[in-house]
Amino acid sequence: MRPGQRTPFARYRHSLWLLTQRDLRVRYSTSLLGYFWSILDPLVMAGIYWFVFTQVFQRTVGDVPYIVFLLSALLPWMWFNGAISDSTRAFLREAKLMRSTRIPRTIWVNRLVLSKGIEFLASLPVLVLFAVIFGAQVTPNVVFFPLAILIQAVLTAGIGLIVAPLVVFFRDLERAAKLVLRFLFYASPIIYGTTDLPAQLHFWAAFNPLSGIFSLYRSAFFPEQLDWFVVGVGAAISVAFLALGILVFSRTEHAVLKEI
Repeated sequence: MRPGQRTPFARYRHSLWLLTQRDLRVRYSTSLLGYFWSILDPLVMAGIYWFVFTQVFQRTVGDVPYIVFLLSALLPWMWFNGAISDSTRAFLREAKLMRSTRIPRTIWVNRLVLSKGIEFLASLPVLVLFAVIFGAQVTPNVVFFPLAILIQAVLTAGIGLIVAPLVVFFRDLERAAKLVLRFLFYASPIIYGTTDLPAQLHFWAAFNPLSGIFSLYRSAFFPEQLDWFVVGVGAAISVAFLALGILVFSRTEHAVLKEI
């Protein structure tokens, strides 16, 4: 390697960062509210569920303050949901650019994971603000936040690498993905916690990797929500999804380039 020449990993990282910056600029350059749109959706959803479960019905799930309990899972859910939804159009939307560049095609999925992840990180001050307002105590488990982010990035990238190429061949998969994500929202511990589930469901909840991820996030304020069995199973499944995603992507890459 000649002096000053970047390694393949450095080139990949540089290209990934440039495309991520482009995505963020395009998303917010024509918007007056810009950054606030990334937090408005989860705030509205959290407000609705907070009102329903604290003002309309007697709440029997979650912890107090419930708004912090909701946001600690809703914010990472928006990262996951947004990245997977956008992955269904990742190759079709950028078809010309994909064919004309020689950068690794996994970047077109990973840039979505990174850009949505940055939006998630940018929304964390809102969670902190609500924790201060409603008196939620930060526990030492806050050190597990980076672990939750890492596992979620692995899971999201893995699923994205599966979905993105398959949608090129099966266009109905885009609509199917929306339905699955809607189901997954209620099947994941967002408006409730894994500790609220009956014993027979608690074991099976571990096989939804989002359960362990949300458990780690929530433990920063609600330590009783941390379940290492659920986290361990979720982490293993996340790694399996990444391995499967890389396999599916490598097997379909050339066919995708011909199809688009």
